[in-house]
Amino acid sequence: MLQICHSSLKLRLALLMAGMLLSLSPALFAAETSIEELKDAKPDRIIEFKQTEQGELKLHVFEPTASSKNVKRPAVVFFFGGGWVGGSPSQFYPHCRHLANQGMVAISAEYRIQSKHKTTPFECVEDGKSAIRWVRQHAEQFNIDPDRIAAGGGSAGGHVAATTATLTKFDNPQEDNAISSVPNALLLFNPVADTTDKGWAGGPKKLGDRAEELSPLQHINANTPPTIIFHGTGDTTVRYENVERFQNTMEAAGLRCELHGYEGRPHGFFNYSRNKDDFADTIHKMDDFLISLDWLKK
Repeated sequence: MLQICHSSLKLRLALLMAGMLLSLSPALFAAETSIEELKDAKPDRIIEFKQTEQGELKLHVFEPTASSKNVKRPAVVFFFGGGWVGGSPSQFYPHCRHLANQGMVAISAEYRIQSKHKTTPFECVEDGKSAIRWVRQHAEQFNIDPDRIAAGGGSAGGHVAATTATLTKFDNPQEDNAISSVPNALLLFNPVADTTDKGWAGGPKKLGDRAEELSPLQHINANTPPTIIFHGTGDTTVRYENVERFQNTMEAAGLRCELHGYEGRPHGFFNYSRNKDDFADTIHKMDDFLISLDWLKK
C-alpha cells in the first residue's frame, strides 16, 4: 500500500512539474526569441542629418511600433566603435531595436571616420554634437521629449557620446548653437573616457599635444548627465581603470555614475555577436538605469 501511495505521489509531482514547465515555456521561449530577433534588426528609416565636405551623414532610426502621439517619448543616439577609423552604425542595431520595443526612439548615428572620410577624432566629436543637436531640434517631428535624449556608444563611439556631455568646444558654428548638444543621460560601453596617456596609451600618438582637449574625464562639469558604464576588467585596449577614475571624478562632483565591471571580459564583450549572455545582461542593466530615470516603465 505504501509503495502504491509513493508511486502515486511521484506521478502527481511529475504531472505538476510538467504543468509548470508547460505554463512557463511560452514566456521562456518568447524571451529567447526576442533576443534572437534582435540579431537581424533593421532601422525603420534612414535620414540625412548633416552635410560635410567629405559627404552626407545619416541617422538610422528605430521607432516604437505603438505609441500615443500625445505622449512625448525619450530617445537615444548611439555611436559605433572602431577607433575613430572604421565601424558601422549596425553595431548598435540590436540595442536600438530593443529600446524601440520598450517605447523609445532609438537612433544609430553615422559620423566621419578616417577610413572613409580621411578625418580625425576632432571631426568625430563635432559630428556627435551635431547628431544630438539635430535630434533635439527635430524632436517634434519624431514625438520626442527634448529633455530626455541620451547619448550612447561603444569604445571610440563611447568616447564620442561622452564628449557630447562634457566638452564645451567643437560645436559646428554653422548650426544653431542655441539648441544644446548636451544629452540628458549617457549609456557607455567600454568607452575611451580619458584620451591622455593616463587612460589610453594611444592618446598622445593619435592626438598629439591636443589629447587632453578631447578627453571627457578632464572636462566633467556640472552639466554632465547621469551615466551608466559597462566595462570588462580584462580590457587591454581601453584599460578598466580609466572608467574607474571617470566614475570617481563624477561622484566627487556630486554626479551620478553607475559603473558595472565584468570580470575578465575583453574589449567589445557587450556586443551581441560576441556573447549573447553578456549582451542580455548589459541591456537588462541599461533598462534598469533608464527605469530609474523614469524614461522606461517596469
